[in-house]
Amino acid sequence: MYKRILEHLNEAILLFNRELVLIYINTAGEIMFADSARHLLGSHADDLLKYVDEDQQLNLRMCLNMDEPLVDRELTLDFQNQHVTVNFSATPLLVNDQVNEIIVELQQLDRHLRISKEEQIMAQQTTARMLVRGLAHEIKNPLGGLRGAAQLLDLELEDPELKEYTHIIIAESDRLQSLMDRMLGPNKLPIKTQLNIHEVLERVRQLLLAESNGKITIQHDYDPSIPDIHADKNQLIQAILNIARNAIQAMDNAGTLTIKSRICRQMTIGRKRNKLTARIDIIDDGPGINKDMMSKIFYPMITGRPDGTGLGLSIAQSLINQHDGLIECESQPGHTVFSIYLPLESHNG
Repeated sequence: MYKRILEHLNEAILLFNRELVLIYINTAGEIMFADSARHLLGSHADDLLKYVDEDQQLNLRMCLNMDEPLVDRELTLDFQNQHVTVNFSATPLLVNDQVNEIIVELQQLDRHLRISKEEQIMAQQTTARMLVRGLAHEIKNPLGGLRGAAQLLDLELEDPELKEYTHIIIAESDRLQSLMDRMLGPNKLPIKTQLNIHEVLERVRQLLLAESNGKITIQHDYDPSIPDIHADKNQLIQAILNIARNAIQAMDNAGTLTIKSRICRQMTIGRKRNKLTARIDIIDDGPGINKDMMSKIFYPMITGRPDGTGLGLSIAQSLINQHDGLIECESQPGHTVFSIYLPLESHNG
């Protein structure tokens, strides 16, 4: 019965025997260690709990011998060369009046920080989109009147030279109208069907190959085990294409772009826990994104290019949000990764 309870906890639970050999680990622990219980069971605590800072190392043997719990906060552990910050507690268990087992609880702080960051980003983007959409609507109304007046004036004029001015007004009105429509973002609800995510990725890859004329090396690294996703194919193509085109422009049309797919288990997006999530990485070897820009790249009208509109990433994020997903970015010179997370189970049924 207790194992059924432990399996549904978000914290990693590890049970060691008196020799500090692992005899039980829950699902959250498997996720944290990125390995299966079948493979982890039988491992020694020293092999599993590798401390980045040796001064932080806790003596589990002392915990057993003295029958006293150990508690520490913000320990940094090394899991497969990835540093993870956790709150740590170890409690000795009495079996027949003797301490024969020790239970270790690891609460991953990075996950809670990530959820808080996600919520902040999504709230900021929602506010920014509302402001921009309100502004775009206010501009579109007088813009339509301006274009209509120019058309009426064009009908009254006979001088071809004067007509050129009205044609300019009409053309520029149409250009602004198009910009306002893009600022308003996706105005259609997604038409979702069951599809293979790699159909989308291959379509994007083919379009990029045609556009780049061989100037860009485009690689792919797919995980064929990803199950079908319930999504709008055209919207996903547009979102991923926007990100990939941005990456190619950042590389100044020379470099390597990699499209990678993987599956993530038990991932939280906006406080919703998803058993299975598809992760799509768009990786480029360009100069990277300036640190000052990182917190603003998904805002509309924010761009680092003189000829950019700053709408591509904002639209991409909106489209992915409509699929209950999220886009994140990590960047350093020579390595920028845009990660798209798409739940494989619809929250809306």
